[in-house]
Amino acid sequence: MSTASPDLSLVIPVYNERENLAPLLAEISAALDGGDRSYEVVAVDDGSTDGSFEALKALKRDHPQLHIVSFERNAGQTAAFAAGFRAARGRVVVTLDANLQNDPADVPRVVEALERSGATAVAGYRAARQDTRWKLLQSRIANGVRNWLNGESVRDTGCSLKAFRADAVRALPLFSGMHRFLPTLIKMHGGTVAEVPVGHRQRRFGVTKYGMWNRVFRSLADAFAVRWMQRRVLNYHVREELP
Repeated sequence: MSTASPDLSLVIPVYNERENLAPLLAEISAALDGGDRSYEVVAVDDGSTDGSFEALKALKRDHPQLHIVSFERNAGQTAAFAAGFRAARGRVVVTLDANLQNDPADVPRVVEALERSGATAVAGYRAARQDTRWKLLQSRIANGVRNWLNGESVRDTGCSLKAFRADAVRALPLFSGMHRFLPTLIKMHGGTVAEVPVGHRQRRFGVTKYGMWNRVFRSLADAFAVRWMQRRVLNYHVREELP
């Protein structure tokens, strides 16, 4: 891998996704190799117990752009994103899931939207969800709760495929559960957020890590926490500073 900083850093939390990792990296290579943007892949193993870390180490031989961060124990998706943001060297950070439900072919689209719009972040929304009716209902309730409590209109807060200006996302205060609220946190700190439609696919391997508890009930608690932060965020502008 070149020592020069890449244009893009793809940050991917990994928790028990061993079978998805090889096809994921192959799809990322197909989408980005030979393009006009250099990139790295920051995979954060969140204490997997299925051999995901060992699989990543083996894959690094064929994917030198892969940067691996491994946790001692499971710490949650927000912690994995935070560690990935810290390790990322690119000027633009793109987040996506390791479960192959986000399509790496959409990465150029969200990055181009970021550059074209001049926004601080671009959030993808899944235009044609490939989920069961029960899962769709849970997601719609959770999304509605988050938007209602936080005065938001984000179409799909659960979609991990997003692009950020790296300096902005690294500056965000992150706590457990905050990965669902990254666009809101960006706005709280003076940034702007655009949205673009992206693809969505059914899970092929592994099992979902989310159910009713962490889709709806945890969303409610986390949304109240963000609401508290919204009301207390520091908001000031320096008129002049005399050294």
